[in-house]
Amino acid sequence: MIRTENQEVWSHVMRSDGLGPGDDIDHLMVIGGPHVLAFAPKGPQNRLNAAAQGCDVCWRVWPAAGLMRKKTVSAASVKRPGIWGRTHYLDRMTLRELVLAYFQYYAIQSYLVLSMVAIGFAIWRPATALQNVAAAVAAVLLYPLVWYVLHRWVLHSRWMFKSSLTARTWKRIHYDHHQDPDHLEVLFGALYTTLPAIAAATIPVGWLIGGFGAAMTALAAGLLTTCFYEFCHCIQHLSYKPKNKMLAAMKARHMAHHFHDETGNFGITNFSWDKLFGTFYEREQRPKKSPTVFNLGYTPEVAKTYPWVAKLSGGIVYTDHPRQRAKK
Repeated sequence: MIRTENQEVWSHVMRSDGLGPGDDIDHLMVIGGPHVLAFAPKGPQNRLNAAAQGCDVCWRVWPAAGLMRKKTVSAASVKRPGIWGRTHYLDRMTLRELVLAYFQYYAIQSYLVLSMVAIGFAIWRPATALQNVAAAVAAVLLYPLVWYVLHRWVLHSRWMFKSSLTARTWKRIHYDHHQDPDHLEVLFGALYTTLPAIAAATIPVGWLIGGFGAAMTALAAGLLTTCFYEFCHCIQHLSYKPKNKMLAAMKARHMAHHFHDETGNFGITNFSWDKLFGTFYEREQRPKKSPTVFNLGYTPEVAKTYPWVAKLSGGIVYTDHPRQRAKK
């Protein structure tokens, strides 16, 4: 892990081709915080290809001034262990590669471990079988509504980037995902936001149904449902077309949310609440592409007034398709 002068944590530092540990470099790509930053000596306009590999040398970046200082770092101090020692793009991955990466990701492991702990507490101070079943079912049924509310009115809000107190969180939990939808590292939610949300949505309901034991059952159900949702979300970004018509339609609606118009189709596997609240659409119903589908309304003009997300992103605010950026 590398920490820059503006205290942003960079998850990966990627070198240009042909260099080894400790070499001096003239070009740099940084995947950080976890937004993609691409710099060359003359400025950010000389962007490198996001497919660069390696993780050996870094620069220290001052985004406001566009200045860089060279700093060599050993590979061992930068790389993460195991499969997460490199970046992952779902449009270039197979299902097998996704499964391997999925179960080795710390957030998924945390959900699974915490669900087992919650089940242990439920056994320690049990509710009745009927109460436990009711609590689990309530948590699962409530999940799509909670996701819809958070996705539409929090993640797609335009108030979080307007404050320095919430800009970093908004950038991490959703802005970066829309900037590069197929980048796996930013698809997963951040534990410091997901765990409180899951607990708040499940524990009170379970407690009302059957006290402490049922509350723990509801929490476990919420955590396991989150694992299911995260996996479904990942699968929808894989480069394939499902043969099943229902799955194909589900994927098409989510891809439309990311690549066509972000103001609808807020569901992941369940679009019932979109239909109820009038945000459901099929691609052909909205022929005009949204100009803010990749930046959620955080445009270069908006960044001049509310600069915090732009500063955390190295001064870059993308408005075009990720593949088009790689060609520049």
